[in-house]
Amino acid sequence: MDTEEEFDWAAPRSREADAVTAIAMLPDAHARLTSLGVMPTYLVDYPIANNPASAAVLASFVADGNAVVGAQLHPWVNPPLDEVMSNANSFVGNLPEAQERAKLAVLSERIMTAIGVRPQVYRAGRYGVGPNSARLLIDQGYRLDVSIRSLFDYRSDGGPDFSAYPNWPWWVDGGQRLLELPLTAAYTGALRHHGAALFPRSAGLPLARGLLARAGLLQRVALTPEGMPLRDVLAALEILVGEGMGLFSLSFHSPSLRPGNTPYVRDAAELRLFWNWWHGVLDFFARHGIANASPIELIAAADRGRSI
Repeated sequence: MDTEEEFDWAAPRSREADAVTAIAMLPDAHARLTSLGVMPTYLVDYPIANNPASAAVLASFVADGNAVVGAQLHPWVNPPLDEVMSNANSFVGNLPEAQERAKLAVLSERIMTAIGVRPQVYRAGRYGVGPNSARLLIDQGYRLDVSIRSLFDYRSDGGPDFSAYPNWPWWVDGGQRLLELPLTAAYTGALRHHGAALFPRSAGLPLARGLLARAGLLQRVALTPEGMPLRDVLAALEILVGEGMGLFSLSFHSPSLRPGNTPYVRDAAELRLFWNWWHGVLDFFARHGIANASPIELIAAADRGRSI
């Protein structure tokens, strides 16, 4: 869960948009997820960690032993705030190395001080890793990065291109100190085997992508309840399991827990669909013998095998 402040998704990013009122919904959501056999991983950004009330909620989950707290870096609200505000600079990997290092150090220390854990799992806000990110994460003691979103390309917005990245994990560095676990996505439809070649060509043509999806020819499906209908996700999971995939990474944003904060959950009806999505996906996993695994367990397994 990208555990973060609320902001207007349609407006330019603002340093002043740092409210964390949706955290009030977190205890109920946490109870729902844990009752379904999930140990949530909360990827906490600076406004969350810097707010005593929200930090206390997360610390209580950790104390109960049924949550993992990692870090998520939104550079526009993460000190030091000395970079120029721009769309490109909202991807922290685009910043000079010294600025990225300083922001990561401040975030890591704030989480340690406020929540009481040294984060080992990291996601760059907006999936914005850059050429220096892996080295800086290793220097800070991180073991697992979850910033890559397979099959997605953010270059048109100034970000990185993950369109050719696979779903499975790999060691980022030769010393096998940092593991990468991408967010899972798949192509579905009659032309799915040609998705890697065809889908990127439709960039900037949402109408074409919509037509391809409605015709059952080609669709890109990510494992998230935000903007991805349950039926499409279940179809993608059937394909992935059929192809031998056995490890899945799912995500959503904490503000979606309160209707009206994100374009994905605008009212109570959409919140019900959000929770129905989780029940449907977790039922699918249960039927196929796929169980929850925490990032800490994944890191330990990778360390034992030293090969993924």
